[in-house]
Amino acid sequence: MPTYEEAQKILAENGQSHVLAFWDRLDEAGRANLLAQVAKIDFPTVARLRGVLADALSGAAAPAAAAPMEPAPVRVLEGAEREAAFARGEEELRAGRVGALVVAGGQGSRLGFDGPKGCYPVGPITDEPLFFFHARKLLALKRRYGRPVPFYVMTSETNDAATRAFFAEHRFFGLDERDVFFFVQGMWPALTPEGRIILDRPDHVFFGPDGHGGTLAALERSGALADMEARGLSSVFYFQVDNPMVDVADPAFVGFHAAAGADLSVKVCAKRDPQEGLGVAVRRGGRTEIVEYTEFTDEQKSERLPDGELRYKYGSVAIHVFSVPFLRREADAGLPIHVAHKKVPVVDASGATTKPSAPNAYKFEKFIFDALADAKVCPCVAFDREEEFSPVKNAEGADSPATCRADLSRKWARWLLAAGVPVPLDGRGYPLRRIEIDPAFAHDAAALAGRLAAPGAPAPDPAGDILLRDAD
Repeated sequence: MPTYEEAQKILAENGQSHVLAFWDRLDEAGRANLLAQVAKIDFPTVARLRGVLADALSGAAAPAAAAPMEPAPVRVLEGAEREAAFARGEEELRAGRVGALVVAGGQGSRLGFDGPKGCYPVGPITDEPLFFFHARKLLALKRRYGRPVPFYVMTSETNDAATRAFFAEHRFFGLDERDVFFFVQGMWPALTPEGRIILDRPDHVFFGPDGHGGTLAALERSGALADMEARGLSSVFYFQVDNPMVDVADPAFVGFHAAAGADLSVKVCAKRDPQEGLGVAVRRGGRTEIVEYTEFTDEQKSERLPDGELRYKYGSVAIHVFSVPFLRREADAGLPIHVAHKKVPVVDASGATTKPSAPNAYKFEKFIFDALADAKVCPCVAFDREEEFSPVKNAEGADSPATCRADLSRKWARWLLAAGVPVPLDGRGYPLRRIEIDPAFAHDAAALAGRLAAPGAPAPDPAGDILLRDAD
């Protein structure tokens, strides 16, 4: 931690002396806190942010006219092609060349939950948390293929300590803790239009996360990328923590990526309606891009093909596979920085914190899908959202805990029915009883059928709740 004199000097050299404006009013703890904040500031990066902001405000950063776009080609893996991709993915897993990366820096505040979002309970019967379902899938893969799938967990400064403690409390959900690597997302200060760092308290600089694109820099900064390389990983499956339905390190997707020699592969699903807020996979200027839904007109969103299908049908839900060499190249090169005008709490001249009613400052982010522009081979692969996507984003309504638990039960009911277990359903195909299957007991429908057919297997009672848990 710098001394006051050292902080004063570096702030003055960078035109940010105002950060110490309340020094004389602070007690010893407040001064220590502020000096620790100054120590966190990466001044070369702040200089870059100021340049990006100046260009944006002057119009120098105005984008060139966009090239015409068309829907990106999307592969639907089925039949012999799927079997070949699955077999190749199994080779990769048996060789220990696959890792998994979850973006888990968010809090559960939108859900009324005090803690990391990954700790939110979603098990329909047990209330097991989101982290449980992801980790147990990796445990199932290790048992099936004999090699671990190292788990890289990106946290934030807000929830890093709580996330680490949660994993320790739950004994890493059966994983070997040596195969779980926590790393922290980067944080950047917000700036005024003049490029001044903002204080939100007299002893505190406002920092915001650097976006999901900051994953790449955080991987390098933390040593996680070096760990991937030391382990000999070829590819890393990337996903977000709020979706317990995701098929982590899906062999068919991993295998298709490997066989294609892809830098980056993208899973996409059919949008449930034209207005759904998903980025859309397109081809533009000879490259695959994900274009945010906000950049589409209502006419484009609703445009249909002669067969009645949406023209821009497929949306991205942030399920990717990256090649490790591509991660290295992108981490070294860096992604573009985006500027957003936002409302940021700020301390006034009296030292009181005010919350503005209108945007007053600029935040900066990187977007992971900007990496697509550098990918020489970037295929899009379709998936069935009923099998792999039901996120927990809202407290109520669509994409809520209630819809997620129902979708999980419905998925597991399909598995049970395929295994010959009678499950009473309602008119929409949802089970009339609660169902929960530990991924370490059965990671997919075929594994479930095998477990239930084995001698001494549990006999689910279709008249009651069905809970199938691994015995570990």
